[in-house]
Amino acid sequence: MKVGYARVSSSGQNLESQMDVLRKIGCEKIFQEKESGKNTSNRKELLNALDFCREGDEFYVARLDRCSRSVKDLHEIIDNLNKKGIAFKATEQDLDTSTSSGRLMIGLLSIVSAFETDLRAERQAEGITAALKRGVKFGRNSKNGSE
Repeated sequence: MKVGYARVSSSGQNLESQMDVLRKIGCEKIFQEKESGKNTSNRKELLNALDFCREGDEFYVARLDRCSRSVKDLHEIIDNLNKKGIAFKATEQDLDTSTSSGRLMIGLLSIVSAFETDLRAERQAEGITAALKRGVKFGRNSKNGSE
């Protein structure tokens, strides 16, 4: 059985493009949610999808980052699927863990993704530091109305 999982990070984002991809490749069951991808534990529909899969099934995501933003979580997800005899496939990157080259590529891409996340965090920290030096105030104004 082809099982799909679609995720966006916020309620303002739309799942339809991922849903279209998953339907087009023939997913018979699609789990979807609007949650951050930073860790697996807060994503109930991902956990439901992983629990739903059985040996011989194929687990699909439209893009690798829809499944996880963390290398550690991604590897745990893929390891658990592999132990159950379930192939992991990311359609946009044409990745498939049922092949050795697919397993290699997922490992490399997840490392690059983690690197990009680290770079974004560093740039954000640098921007905050620069803003603080310029006197920019962050957070809500105090209750008494003064800054």
